[in-house]
Amino acid sequence: MSSLFCALLQSMAMAAMKLFVTLLFLLCLVSPLTSAESTDFEYCNKKANYDVKVSQINITPYPVKGGRTTTFSIIADTGKNLTGGKLVIDVNYLFFHVHHEAIDLCKETSCPASGDFVISHSQELPGFTPPGSYTLTMKMEDEKNKQLSCITFSFSISLFDEPQALSASS
Repeated sequence: MSSLFCALLQSMAMAAMKLFVTLLFLLCLVSPLTSAESTDFEYCNKKANYDVKVSQINITPYPVKGGRTTTFSIIADTGKNLTGGKLVIDVNYLFFHVHHEAIDLCKETSCPASGDFVISHSQELPGFTPPGSYTLTMKMEDEKNKQLSCITFSFSISLFDEPQALSASS
C-alpha cells in the first residue's frame, strides 16, 4: 500500500506542477496587456528652451481600446499669456504614420492660458484599431506658428477591456 500511496502522491505533485506552470505561462501572456505601465514622455528637442513646460500626461482609461473614447490630459506651465494657437498631433504605429490632426488650442484649454494649465483632448478611436504600442508627437504652436512645446510619448492599445489610468511625467 505504501508504494501505491507514493505513486498517488507523485501523480498529484506532477499534476499540481503542470497546473502551476500553465497558470504561470498564462499570467505572463496576459499581464503585459492588462497592466498600466508608466512611460515617461520626452521633449522632441532636449536642448530647446520651450515656452511651455509639460510636467505630466494622464491617459484615461488605460490601456486604450478601439471603439472607446480616451482622454489625454496634459498638465503644463508657461510664463507667457497664451491667447490662441494650435496643437499638431501625429501618431505612429510601428513605423507607419497613422493619424494627423491640428486642433485649436483654445478648444482644449481655457484661453487665455498662463501659469499652470491643463490641455484635455478626448478622442474616440475606430472600432477596429490594431492592438500594440503607438507613439504620439504633440507640437504646440502659437498664433504665429512659433513652436511653444513639443513632446513625444508612447501608449498602448489593447484588445482587452481593463480600464486603468496612466500617468506619465518627465
